[in-house]
Amino acid sequence: MSVAPSVEQNKDEHSKSEHKFSGQLAVLVTAVLWSTSGIAIKVNIWHPMVIAGFRSLLAAVFLIIVRLITRTRVNKQNDRFPFWAGSLAFASCMICFVVANKLTTSANVIMLQYSAPVWAALLGWALVHEKPRWEHWGALVLVSSGLFLFLKDDLSAGSLAGDAISLLSGVFLGSFSVFLRMLKKGNPQDAMLMGHSIVALICTSFFFLFPPSFDATVVLSISFLGVFQAGLASVTFSYGIKRISAIQAMLIAAAEPILNPIWVLLFIGEKPSLTALAGGIIIIVAVVSSSLISKYREDREALQ
Repeated sequence: MSVAPSVEQNKDEHSKSEHKFSGQLAVLVTAVLWSTSGIAIKVNIWHPMVIAGFRSLLAAVFLIIVRLITRTRVNKQNDRFPFWAGSLAFASCMICFVVANKLTTSANVIMLQYSAPVWAALLGWALVHEKPRWEHWGALVLVSSGLFLFLKDDLSAGSLAGDAISLLSGVFLGSFSVFLRMLKKGNPQDAMLMGHSIVALICTSFFFLFPPSFDATVVLSISFLGVFQAGLASVTFSYGIKRISAIQAMLIAAAEPILNPIWVLLFIGEKPSLTALAGGIIIIVAVVSSSLISKYREDREALQ
């Protein structure tokens, strides 16, 4: 009599494990899409705020089309606090990232923004009681050291205001993932759609201050940024964040600054230094190891 329930329970635990693995894969795809922003923005001659506005505008349109095709409606079970907090955090992160890039070096911006896993760990522990495991804390240390090595050659004094806004962008990025995680009964994509709408509303107004010119390169780059780099990435991230913890999502997403120089190498020919390569290897090992250790533990618990 006791065997059947045990088998069913094991099947259920194994299903949960696969559920989380698909979430990890979705966030990894998101990191790849996010990492393409550098190349697409470099070939676009528009003002950064105009780029941010039209990227979010196209992303919002893309998300609306996806919802119409899939017949997905706004989830009325969205909790007001995490929904609006997540939307505002997402919008603030994107705007801060653009502004910081105008005030300090891009290396400083990426370095400081990817303090996000630390804020995700602390906020996730405080708000949703997701106490980080030892592999998460270990990965945080390795990610931090890897990012330092990876960007050490490019770090400069920078602007105090720009560095402060970069760090604030990291706080918003980490808190954003936690607030989405709090939407247990809601749809994270609702918050991301609202975030893109907020950015579009604010930043497209810069169109009148910095009228953009149009050519094939500009149209292709902004279309790619809006549809794939922001729109599709919002779909994959909202799928993944519902299946894994906020800290793990941020650790996997930290692969983004590693992939950026790869695209630069392939399309522009710039080669990273040996120090940067060493830092990149450390981060990749940290992220992959953390994910594999978590999955191994979950598989063992499913079989017990």
